[in-house]
Amino acid sequence: MYSPYKKVLRYLGYRLRSSSGKGHGVHSPFVFSFITDVLNDKTQYPEYKQIENIRSKLLADNTPVPLEDYGAGSVAGLGSRSVSSITASAAKSPKFAALLFRIARHYRPHYILELGTSLGISTSYLASADKNAAIVSGEGNFVLASMAKSNFESLELHNIQIVTGNFDNTLPQMVRAIPHIDMAFIDGNHREKPTIKYFHELLSKVSPSSVIIFDDIHWSAEMEAAWRYIKNHASVMLSIDLFFMGIVFFRPEFKVKQHFSIRF
Repeated sequence: MYSPYKKVLRYLGYRLRSSSGKGHGVHSPFVFSFITDVLNDKTQYPEYKQIENIRSKLLADNTPVPLEDYGAGSVAGLGSRSVSSITASAAKSPKFAALLFRIARHYRPHYILELGTSLGISTSYLASADKNAAIVSGEGNFVLASMAKSNFESLELHNIQIVTGNFDNTLPQMVRAIPHIDMAFIDGNHREKPTIKYFHELLSKVSPSSVIIFDDIHWSAEMEAAWRYIKNHASVMLSIDLFFMGIVFFRPEFKVKQHFSIRF
């Protein structure tokens, strides 16, 4: 993990090299549409407030949760942490959680795979975007998975299946369980080799219209190395760097591989 000082430097570098968040100077119609219709969609969808009410309750909950060490960057660490602490450190911010909602709402994936359920905030945003979509979400901690299920019930979300266990064992099971992967959100293990391994697992079920989102691509040197590998992979035709997230597309109509860093 980069120190706070180094992370600030990395972020400043991203701001300097990134394109306008308004789409100025972006010549790709697909990317311009992504910027204007997804990134810059300012609609306050009612689902946002419903899920943020759950977040507020979790932030006020000091119940201790026993944790295990599942890998770099996870909320896990030997011992226990409060629900509020896990929510504050592991749940995606409202800004980026809402972005997941808008991506799912815009591209209308039928099957969504997520690694890293935690307490279910990001999962709820994904599932709320289209309640006809099927979400399979992996979580390493059984207690967190149980709490996430309670949150889904409170939101009346019935299109989510949680698979619990170590991702190395459960991801192949999750991939086999769905016909194809239209969208995936990977927020499970902030190490280079596991992230690349997960990417290769997903490739067996992606289609030309699939989108995969990787969290915290600039969290560490390892995650940056994983991101470089993924965006340069032969199957990836378009990659978008939002600093805190990296997004890849596989669309064959992009005859030339393209990469964009966009301010968000």
